[in-house]
Amino acid sequence: MQGSSNLISSLLPLVVLFAIFYFLVIRPQQKQVKKHKEMLSALKKGDRVITNGGLICEVVKPEDDFIKVKLNDEGTMVKISRDYIAKKIDE
Repeated sequence: MQGSSNLISSLLPLVVLFAIFYFLVIRPQQKQVKKHKEMLSALKKGDRVITNGGLICEVVKPEDDFIKVKLNDEGTMVKISRDYIAKKIDE
């Protein structure tokens, strides 16, 4: 009986540390990733986005893996991977 209670008392701090780590690090990161995926799937023509490189673009045509964007007023069009869209600009 003494051995099992000793085992529980030695594992309890590890369980508490894991629970704290989960609620302070893992769970918020999962929520942030889910929110980013929802934002990417909701992009439509005319939305303004910022890329990971800091470019501000306007969405012309969202596709499956890529998004066609307009970089400037002269109409420079490029395709960018969805993975490199950082955030949507709300005006």
